[in-house]
Amino acid sequence: MWAKIARFVILNRLFILIFIAGITAVMAYYGRQIEMTYDFSQAVPDEDEELVYYKQFKSTFGEDGNIFAIGLKDSAVFQLENFSRLKYLSDALAGLEGVNNVLSLPRLQRLSKDTAMRKFVTRAVFQDFPTEQQGLDSLLTIGLKNELYQGQVYNPDSRATLILVSIRKDVLNSEKRIQLVEDMIGLCEAFSEKTGIELHYAGLPYVRATMASKVRQEFQLFIYLSLGVTAIILFLFFRSWKAVIFPTLIIGVIIVWCMGTIVLLGYKITLLTGLIPPIIVVIGIPNCIYLLSKYHIEYRKHQNKIRALVRIIERVGLVTLITNLTTAIGFIVLIYTDIRVLKEFGIVAAINIIATFIVSLLLIPAFFAYLPAPSAKQLRHLDFKIVTRILHLIDLAVHRYPRAILMISAGLLLVSLVGITQIKAVAFMVDDLPEESGIRKDLAFFERNFGGVMPLEIVVDLGKKNAVTKVSNLRKVDELETWLREQPELSAPVSLVGFAKAATFSYFNETEGNYRLPTNQERNFIFAYLSGQKENSGLIRSFVDSTGQFLRISLKMADIGSIRMDSLINHRIIPATKEILEEADMSAQVTGTTFIFIKGNKFLVQNLQSSLLLAIVLIAVIMALLFGSFRMVLISVIPNLIPLAITAGIMGYFGIPLKPSTALVFSIAFGIAVDDAIHFLAKYRQELFNHKFYKAKAISVSIQETGTAMMYTSIILFCGFVIFVFSDFGGTVALGLLTSITLICAMVTNLILLPALLLLFDNPRKNRKITFEPLIEHYQEFYHEDEDEEIDLNLIRISDQRSEDE
Repeated sequence: MWAKIARFVILNRLFILIFIAGITAVMAYYGRQIEMTYDFSQAVPDEDEELVYYKQFKSTFGEDGNIFAIGLKDSAVFQLENFSRLKYLSDALAGLEGVNNVLSLPRLQRLSKDTAMRKFVTRAVFQDFPTEQQGLDSLLTIGLKNELYQGQVYNPDSRATLILVSIRKDVLNSEKRIQLVEDMIGLCEAFSEKTGIELHYAGLPYVRATMASKVRQEFQLFIYLSLGVTAIILFLFFRSWKAVIFPTLIIGVIIVWCMGTIVLLGYKITLLTGLIPPIIVVIGIPNCIYLLSKYHIEYRKHQNKIRALVRIIERVGLVTLITNLTTAIGFIVLIYTDIRVLKEFGIVAAINIIATFIVSLLLIPAFFAYLPAPSAKQLRHLDFKIVTRILHLIDLAVHRYPRAILMISAGLLLVSLVGITQIKAVAFMVDDLPEESGIRKDLAFFERNFGGVMPLEIVVDLGKKNAVTKVSNLRKVDELETWLREQPELSAPVSLVGFAKAATFSYFNETEGNYRLPTNQERNFIFAYLSGQKENSGLIRSFVDSTGQFLRISLKMADIGSIRMDSLINHRIIPATKEILEEADMSAQVTGTTFIFIKGNKFLVQNLQSSLLLAIVLIAVIMALLFGSFRMVLISVIPNLIPLAITAGIMGYFGIPLKPSTALVFSIAFGIAVDDAIHFLAKYRQELFNHKFYKAKAISVSIQETGTAMMYTSIILFCGFVIFVFSDFGGTVALGLLTSITLICAMVTNLILLPALLLLFDNPRKNRKITFEPLIEHYQEFYHEDEDEEIDLNLIRISDQRSEDE
């Protein structure tokens, strides 16, 4: 089969070049339509009960993650001129397209009792802005007497204050969000420039807009970086611009196909899918290295360019297909995670990895058939003395000290297992951002002064319709809020209870001691005033459903990490709500963005662990089919599991937590790392036949002939993945660094431990007595050196001459 493919490629190389150029043009057309995603990546399956409830919550009460918070702590803001500028800033923010409303000190509202109309009237505290400092101080005292605002927009202890900007849902999940956030920051910077007051920013809209902008920037940065790094390394290895230009051109084709694939599948660029093009660059270049190395080896044997190009398809076609398939499996298994963002990542990556194999196998022979034969200088890399010397030392060590190699490997594995026991599975809401980033520093400001900004919601089921008007029910909810207020990780709660207290406070003319719930006797008067309220009807609907049975308690919390969040919610808040509310036949459900994040983080890690197991099983099955021996499966898999254990051990010893970005490393790295084992074992099986099953000789030849390509590709993979450490996202940094470490370790184990295992445990003569013939021996590339297949090279030469004449 591979001989026919080789002949077809050489004879029809011009048609192949035109055909691939045409597909690339189509993909480029669609790739131009690629878009960023501005929606929050959902890590919980759509059918999950708690996610379904969260969606119902948003439908009933509105968005919980739509607040852009601006914080400041400077006594100078209370000076008349600066406060006037703060009012101007607040009003300017409120006037931006996409903003629902703005709450800040200059925009505080107060309820006034209209006895004639028997209703409350909302009035701005600073409706008539003062012209003197004394008037400002007086109005501030009046506005902050209402305890509803304390802990929400003002901290009386630290005198820190907030501007809370509510963003419309249609803007929140669109490209307009980035522009809106930029406009708001522009206004804030102008305020800081004029007043000298430092402002801090937080809130999910701000974090997501910042991350979306960085994803867009890094998408292009890493494509250029990966191409540049691989091009430099290719030149250093091959010392030929042809060996740089044409592989880079092939990878450029695949990058265009990647972007076209994303658009054709209806996907958008996310933090993960944005990594696919540079990953494809890194993974695709080793294909070119193996094919070019084989081309040069074959050409040096017989000085026949066309024969050499034919043989690279014949003799490494199957192995290259299998190695790309195992690499793709590391991504394909992500399809079974039931998580949309991982499914998209896995599907696009797997499709384009297979496409990389096809394009490389077609274009390398097609390109180089038109180019002059390689010169002696271009073949010099095959005798690179440093690499040859290293491989010679490895060969000696394998044959002289195989048991010592085994013992050292076992010791490393044992040390790694100890490290693995120290790994903690923890993630933070802004985990992807570096510690020194402005967002992390600003977040610390909000946590110190206001308990945090991460939204957490509790919905209280009062048991009956219209039960919200019953004072005893509100007192129970107030008891729960008192408990919540005592938790250091939480902000002061906001609910209808606070509004009822504010109404009582206003009803009694804001006299001290009356910020409280009304008594049963007062209830009828105060609620009668509230029933005539129209100005705040939208506000009320944000905290009570239309039936009057479900009441919302809105909280903000610190980004304390998934372990402490899980403990706080599941071991403290939920038990406390049950204990307080159950005796009143009431119940509560915790929900909100933070709660779904905790569940999503757990779900992601569990699914990625399952994906790794599935990848190991699938690759083991492929190994069994290829080599027809359970022993060979173990021999091939063990050297590629040890690097995973070493990486996991490093995580444990250095306190790197297990989270989605680090868990993703293992299935991807395993799929890539096992490629070296396949190349080595395929060569080893071939050399067994060539040397009459003399195992030691077959191992030596395999180390010398495959070792160079293994080292080259591993160095490229290492450098290709390590560029991700320049990312601003912690998850991308972890993915790049840990994958690089794993792949370098895999190169060492496949070059040293794998041949040592073969020397100690493989019995090729005994295996040949088994009637089952391994799959790899059914194909053209599995051959004897003295039994080369005859191919009609004259026909190929004639076709080649015709194309040159034309």
